[in-house]
Amino acid sequence: MLLTGATYCVLFLVGAVQGVIGSFQYSRMPGSVPLASLVFCAAILATCLLGAWAMRSASGAFAPAAGWILACLVLSIPVSNGSVIISDSAAGKWYLYGGTASALAGVALSFGGWIRAQPR
Repeated sequence: MLLTGATYCVLFLVGAVQGVIGSFQYSRMPGSVPLASLVFCAAILATCLLGAWAMRSASGAFAPAAGWILACLVLSIPVSNGSVIISDSAAGKWYLYGGTASALAGVALSFGGWIRAQPR
């Protein structure tokens, strides 16, 4: 039971680290395509699905999704001097909205997959 709890904590931290790294690197793009944002969105989706597969439950997808959303929420809030990490640009919107949709899709897909896989 202790190992299971530690694994969920590690999955949460992996999602949070992905959120922090992505929050500083999302704006790298060749031309007008926010390629880095899309890559980070795909990465959190893959992390959620792999976490669910490893833990054999939908909560394995929820842990990294929650870590990612919490880290990005904290880094997108402006501070008192007006500076913000995730700016209101096209790449920032793709990163925040696309990443949130990817995290939620990962949770939904893993939940649906585990429901169908359970014996009746």
